[in-house]
Amino acid sequence: MKLRKKQAKFAAAEPAKPVPEARMLRKQAGDWLKQKRAEAGLSQVDLAARLALKYYTFISQVENGFSRVPTDLMQAWAMHLGLEPAAFAKHLLINYEPELHRLLFGTSEK
Repeated sequence: MKLRKKQAKFAAAEPAKPVPEARMLRKQAGDWLKQKRAEAGLSQVDLAARLALKYYTFISQVENGFSRVPTDLMQAWAMHLGLEPAAFAKHLLINYEPELHRLLFGTSEK
């Protein structure tokens, strides 16, 4: 009996799966990142090497909306793409955290 209660409590505490809208927004960010990487003349392997990532497939995961650019890599990522870091982070924020972007900047426009 106690085990079932613990299991039910644990199941209720599990984080919800990302909503399709969040996935769509990450994919939009990924498409933008892919475009900027191509404009910089870098392959996924090149960018991963410059960012000292162990696996270049992480770049693919970000560009396909399955992952996000980690906050601690945003500045380096931006610089390797030839972009201003603050503008880069702001652009990603509107896709990764639209409500936070709205609170900080008063708009959800890109």
